[in-house]
Amino acid sequence: MGIFDKLKQQAQKRGKEPSDTAERKINERTGGKYEDQVDTGQRRAEEQFGVDRDRPERP
Repeated sequence: MGIFDKLKQQAQKRGKEPSDTAERKINERTGGKYEDQVDTGQRRAEEQFGVDRDRPERP
């Protein structure tokens, strides 16, 4: 199993919380100037890692 497979498994287990945190921090640091681009990037990354945005977060 390669490193990217391991990253994908971790992303699927953790859900969208780390992705949302990263998006929030980036938007804070840029003053929301690139909010649309950050959101698009976040959604694409989640798709690549197989994160289901509709699935509730795990505790």
